[in-house]
Amino acid sequence: MNTAAVVIVVLLLIGFLSILRKPLKLAFKLLFNTIGGFIALIFINFFGAIFGISLGVNWVNALVVGVFGLPGVALLLILQWLLNV
Repeated sequence: MNTAAVVIVVLLLIGFLSILRKPLKLAFKLLFNTIGGFIALIFINFFGAIFGISLGVNWVNALVVGVFGLPGVALLLILQWLLNV
């Protein structure tokens, strides 16, 4: 293979990966927030009966938890407490 072609392919690959770096970073951050929030929701629903706390696993809660992660769970708990008082 021609060395110029190899250099061009490597440069194109580096350019392609640098373009996708930010969207991939955002996707992984969203994935980790979602996993952490889902674990927190399951934990709250499993052990929350002791303290009288319950959060449903629905699309709205999943969206809030997916975007904000564990602080989203705290936000949902605070909103539930404020709206029930």
